[in-house]
Amino acid sequence: MATAAFEELVETFAFLDDWEDRYRHLIELGRAMPPLDDSFKVPALKVDGCASQVWLRPLPGEVFDFQGESDAMIVRGLIAVLHALYAGLKPDQVLAVDAPAELARLGLQAHLSAQRSNGVRAMVARIRSVQAA
Repeated sequence: MATAAFEELVETFAFLDDWEDRYRHLIELGRAMPPLDDSFKVPALKVDGCASQVWLRPLPGEVFDFQGESDAMIVRGLIAVLHALYAGLKPDQVLAVDAPAELARLGLQAHLSAQRSNGVRAMVARIRSVQAA
């Protein structure tokens, strides 16, 4: 299960021939994200397990949405990818997403460092815990 926004990302990544192009696109996605207000860069919203600093702020509503930020551009791009994967889903749908399988469709896993892969897992775990609560 994936959102239309994520399906569009999958198509874009499939169109991009090499990792360098995908990497640049990932950075562009991060740059396009609105910044998180500094007042939300607090320990309660910080994601543990990421090598860089990452904050995820869930937004109230009937469907899942969040804001996020990182001090690393590639990680900001990964936050944008997770936003495309989850934003707009109902809470039970968020928990049903097989994030590793969906993210594998982008072909990023072979090109992310172990630390970044751990960071993505930590962000997914945070998203799931927010919805499970």
